[in-house]
Amino acid sequence: MSSLSFLGKLLNGISVEWKTLGDIAEYSSTRVDAANLDASSFVGVDNLVSERGGRIDASYLPNTERLSAYEPGDILLGNIRPYLKKVWKATNSGGCSGDVLAIRILGEFKKIIQPSFLYYFLSSDEFFAYSMQHARGAKMPRGSKAAIMKYVIPVPCPGSPKKSLEIQAEIVRILDTFTEVTAELTAELTAELTARKKQYNYYRDRLLSFDGMEVEWKPLGEIGEFIRGKRFTKADYVEEGISVIHYGEIYTRYGVWADHAFSQVRTDMAGSLRYAEPGDVVLTDVGETVDDVGKAVAWLGDKKVAIHDHCYAFRHSMNPKFISYCMQTQFFIAKKAKYVARTKVNTLLINGFSKIEIPVPYPDDPEKSLAEQARIVAILDKFDALTHSISEGLPREIELRQKQYKRYRDLLLNFPKPAEVEV
Repeated sequence: MSSLSFLGKLLNGISVEWKTLGDIAEYSSTRVDAANLDASSFVGVDNLVSERGGRIDASYLPNTERLSAYEPGDILLGNIRPYLKKVWKATNSGGCSGDVLAIRILGEFKKIIQPSFLYYFLSSDEFFAYSMQHARGAKMPRGSKAAIMKYVIPVPCPGSPKKSLEIQAEIVRILDTFTEVTAELTAELTAELTARKKQYNYYRDRLLSFDGMEVEWKPLGEIGEFIRGKRFTKADYVEEGISVIHYGEIYTRYGVWADHAFSQVRTDMAGSLRYAEPGDVVLTDVGETVDDVGKAVAWLGDKKVAIHDHCYAFRHSMNPKFISYCMQTQFFIAKKAKYVARTKVNTLLINGFSKIEIPVPYPDDPEKSLAEQARIVAILDKFDALTHSISEGLPREIELRQKQYKRYRDLLLNFPKPAEVEV
């Protein structure tokens, strides 16, 4: 399918008029009493699901008396951090918080604009990129209500409401079908992935329990030493410079191991930083959850990498991936929880953490011990790739399905745009 073949045949020479969102819609001006809302009718930004996931029931109710009302067919947008792509086409009436924008088609355009057609444009990557471009605030960007109303929407065959709605309905029908099929396939693959992960976690924990094998459990403090990083900020980031690992990236971007860094800082900072050497295991000392604290990644790069001051480099003489895998096990996480200070930010107590024991196979024979560690790592690497890798296995299949859907969605919404129309 191509945009030319599909839209060209569908439009068949019919004109398309581009209108700003403010020309065809408005923000809800009606209000509703908070006392009349419940978990299924109140929509706060927290119960809008990211990546166009719709909404879930609210876990709390509003503490204000009156809120903006929404109606079936209204498009609700999460206006904090637009890059999260929180959007929902309302199927019921209710009220929403101030951080949620309820967009309603104007009365005179309800006979020419289908709500689902408008929804697909306001859930597009292009729209959210536009919203972020005009957002204000760094830590918590907020979309500009004025700029959103200037976003342009195509209206096919504006002189004939019936024909316009027919064209929109056909586009919506195809997109709905793609959405449904993609969702079903993704759900099946995700369920399979969840089952594989449970199987992997069970097998990993059993493999690293070393039942019946010659093994000695040694405290981390006896196996190696912990070296704390030095502070740097996002203001220090550059496109090319000294490779660094920020503690926040360990939760979100790194897996069991890494051989390249995602970020760099200025070269003139070289003398003020601390580094993890190849073979070190880098771990965080803070996190939003207990599981995040102490999350580890084995550094396998061929050069040293600078680490943030909320990170430690664990320097040792074992197989780094073996240690990283050990730190993922349930029995290690259970022990780690005892050494996390639960204050405003969960913080690792390194002196206690260093007392946690991990298994050392064949402790009296270093060569045999390293060979056994390498054997176990090779087995776990295969499981890890099947369940976590975005380049192979089920995660890759899910990603390809979603990319395929995005491609067809973009083609179906790629209306011919005159040069004078700006997004």
